[in-house]
Amino acid sequence: MTSLSSKLAEREASGKSIQVGIIGAGKFGSMFISQCHRTSGLRLAGIADLSKDRALASLKRTGYPQERYDAAASISIEDGIRAVKTAITTNSAELIATKNIDVILEVTGNPAAGIRHALLCCEHKKHIVMINVEADVLAGPLLARKAREAGIIYSMAYGDQPALISELVDWARTAGFDVVCAGKGTKHLPRYHQSTPDTVWGDYGFTKEQTTSPDFDLNPQMFNSFLDGTKSALEMAAVANGCDLSPPSDGLEFPPCGSHDLPTVLRPREDGGHLEKKGTVEVVSSLELDGRQVSNDIRFGVFVVIEAPGPYQKECFKQYGMQTDSTGKYAVQYKPYHLIGLELGVSIATIMCRGEPTGQTVTWAGDVVATAKRDLKTGEKLDGEGGFMVYGKLMPAERSLKIEGLPIGLAHGLVLKSNIKRGQGLSWQDVDYSEKSQAVAVRREMEAVFRKEFESSTSRANGTSVAH
Repeated sequence: MTSLSSKLAEREASGKSIQVGIIGAGKFGSMFISQCHRTSGLRLAGIADLSKDRALASLKRTGYPQERYDAAASISIEDGIRAVKTAITTNSAELIATKNIDVILEVTGNPAAGIRHALLCCEHKKHIVMINVEADVLAGPLLARKAREAGIIYSMAYGDQPALISELVDWARTAGFDVVCAGKGTKHLPRYHQSTPDTVWGDYGFTKEQTTSPDFDLNPQMFNSFLDGTKSALEMAAVANGCDLSPPSDGLEFPPCGSHDLPTVLRPREDGGHLEKKGTVEVVSSLELDGRQVSNDIRFGVFVVIEAPGPYQKECFKQYGMQTDSTGKYAVQYKPYHLIGLELGVSIATIMCRGEPTGQTVTWAGDVVATAKRDLKTGEKLDGEGGFMVYGKLMPAERSLKIEGLPIGLAHGLVLKSNIKRGQGLSWQDVDYSEKSQAVAVRREMEAVFRKEFESSTSRANGTSVAH
């Protein structure tokens, strides 16, 4: 196996460091910024953020060496970023178009921006790490195809759960095991689906002293998307799309489960577990339904449950101490933590030194549909992911197509044309939208492409042909 660190050191010694541009200097971006200057062979060439002050604050807060950045450093699209110091700009398109940038990190969290930036990367032949899971689930199956056609790599972000889960799934399949279930842990109770930015911090676990501190810079709506189940749904859709696994037919169950019980809880129902079938994704909760903490919770971890294909492998599971269910048939491999942006350099190095992504959308298996948190009225304007009105529910992509589901990534700023009951999924017919919006147009293009593919697949399965 090629050592990435050695390959990076070689690039550093030869004066060919990887030139990285990052779009978005929020929490995830700041975590990467805090580590990137410690990595040989990697250079943060530029930061694009709507606020230069926010980018500068990120550099200062994370301990980025002051001598390595310059707020006044210029970006020349044709000549590239020549200065040794990191440049800061508010123009993301300019950063992507810059000649000597190798890899773009898309960290905005804004799905429309993510789509726009991915298409610009295709145009300017820049590899992209799509940290923006909202954009990846909204249109990633199509964006990944466009990236391949453009000859660039479109990658998940190492350190974030979807890429780490994909790595475990790849390990299992490479070793010859069938994947029973793959997923992650989180903190969840059923009532959290109705959580709002006004209630998030108490349930999330922050104290009043923390949230009123001048240094507290977390966005309540963004973090509410973690708590209300939307972010989990998005991440599991990304895993389903990246690993060709099936979402549960009626959304994530979030069963309470510790690491010791993963092979027991996440096995098929006919064997006493929660799964409707093998080869699916799921998220387990660190809380019992009554609010008690789960023993050995895996709130910050990721896992893959595998199956022993025969008695010999089953005996090997036992001999080598694998955590299994009581039958010894199902076993788990897991990672208890993830460090998101602190680990992001692995994606950059893997792209540039091996020519491979750290996880990538390969199909459209899962989608996330906007679902009402409360009764909604005609004329109300949707406030998006993590807001007061809707959360995202995971479902199979084919089902989303059949019900004309409104993707959570577009459920912001659209006006309702219908009354919606609490718990009801929204459809395109329930809102006013414009086909002139790039994000809407790309999403509708993706739906049209996959509708044909699903129909063709169904026809082949039924032994019939489709007229074109």
